[in-house]
Amino acid sequence: MGMDPFGGGAMFSIVPVIVVLGFIFVIGMIIVQGLKGGAQWARNNNSLVLTVVAKVVAKRTDIRNNSHIGHANHVAPAMHHHHSTTRYFATFEFESGDRLELGLSDKEFGLLAEGDVGKLTFQGTRYQGFTRNSSESSWAQ
Repeated sequence: MGMDPFGGGAMFSIVPVIVVLGFIFVIGMIIVQGLKGGAQWARNNNSLVLTVVAKVVAKRTDIRNNSHIGHANHVAPAMHHHHSTTRYFATFEFESGDRLELGLSDKEFGLLAEGDVGKLTFQGTRYQGFTRNSSESSWAQ
């Protein structure tokens, strides 16, 4: 007969309750993130497509590393799996001094240089493109 630290019946255990609450919490967080992403997608679709003069003032990357160790069994040892994801961002400054950071593809990221001035096209938080001025990098058109 097992010892129950809470003085109740031997059949009661708090472990299943914690597991269920943890599962509900994780599912809830997934739903919340999905709703946030859907709301942002809808806001972007309802935003005007704007083309404005802007300057690239910063570039950054966000690298996420994910590791997973598989279970060993009698046939194969545990395998270590590693996966990384890189997201690319550029911060644009408008003539008014306002700034906007947008996510973009690795190709677009590579084509931009800090200090570039040109016409930025975007829709809400969605990057559409950047056309560099062929003249000197300045705010003058």
